[in-house]
Amino acid sequence: MNDVELAAAAARAAADVLLPLRGGDLAGGALGDAGDAAAQRAVAALLAEHRPDDAVLSEEAADDPVRLGADRVWIVDPLDGTKEYRAGDRHDWAVHVALWERRPGPGSGSGAAPGAAPGDAAGDLTAAAVGLPALDEVLTTAPAPVVPPRPAGPLRVAVSRSRPPEVARAVATALGADLVPLGSAGYKVLAVVRSEADAYVHAGGMYQWDSAAPVAVARAAGLWTSRLDGSPLVYNAPDPWLPDLVVCRPELADRVLAAARREA
Repeated sequence: MNDVELAAAAARAAADVLLPLRGGDLAGGALGDAGDAAAQRAVAALLAEHRPDDAVLSEEAADDPVRLGADRVWIVDPLDGTKEYRAGDRHDWAVHVALWERRPGPGSGSGAAPGAAPGDAAGDLTAAAVGLPALDEVLTTAPAPVVPPRPAGPLRVAVSRSRPPEVARAVATALGADLVPLGSAGYKVLAVVRSEADAYVHAGGMYQWDSAAPVAVARAAGLWTSRLDGSPLVYNAPDPWLPDLVVCRPELADRVLAAARREA
């Protein structure tokens, strides 16, 4: 398997354990804990089998500092949107599997890794898959998804169901857009890819595993991805915290970023 095929296989392996658990006797926190653990085992087993020399940064495993010197790091969220997964009747949760690769240094040949963001001197995301188990879908960086045409009507901004940030409200007001509350961060990014929303604006922080795979898929699909100030999203940083995020149709990027800056 190449790296994208492995990412997709890992996302499907997680789905294969998450869906039966969701249909079983567990509920609430017990279901969420069981799902997190089972999906982590499924993804970790495939990565260990097929890429034993690669480092891994996962929400459900201890952060091994060896990743900071590694050339290849898998960034994984085996169950993104545990609250929605536990709800039973929601589909807006996901499985994230992304590969970060170090960019060759001066004199080593090939320049930036595919999809690399300007300004990131270390490396960037080169392969990814996002599974949507409740919809029986896996979206990957290759082949990249085709973003459907935007439907008629007001623009739509995806936001957190539980705590929509004020900057997202400001962006929606500036665009004359409707807010679309959704669950997991990964699903909100893919809502833009799937044309269920036109932008996703987040502030208040998340972790690198919350967005690495969906951002890679969004980039491959031709969408704009950045921090709220327009700077690049940097992955495999020493601190896994990522303060904010914008994903949108490229033709909206200037307006979204301008509104975000005014709010800031």
